[in-house]
Amino acid sequence: MDPLAIIIAFSQLAAAIALLNGVNTAIGQGNVASTAIQAIARQPEVSGSIQSTMFIGLAMAETSGIYGLLISILMLFANPLIPLYLQYAVR
Repeated sequence: MDPLAIIIAFSQLAAAIALLNGVNTAIGQGNVASTAIQAIARQPEVSGSIQSTMFIGLAMAETSGIYGLLISILMLFANPLIPLYLQYAVR
């Protein structure tokens, strides 16, 4: 089997695994939002503090999903392993 084909196949597998991060991100954001709604329902007088903390948590969770997307795009379209392989395969 061609080593370049193996590199491309494993890169596509790595991209798929990186995109699975988006599923975990969505589940985590749903948990954060539901917990914040429950907390506001119990103590409406501190809703401002709960909302600001919730938005910070949602932003941090969203960056995790964006990092997974970035890694998958890099592995599919700008794979750093292919030029490295071609550099040493030509020798």
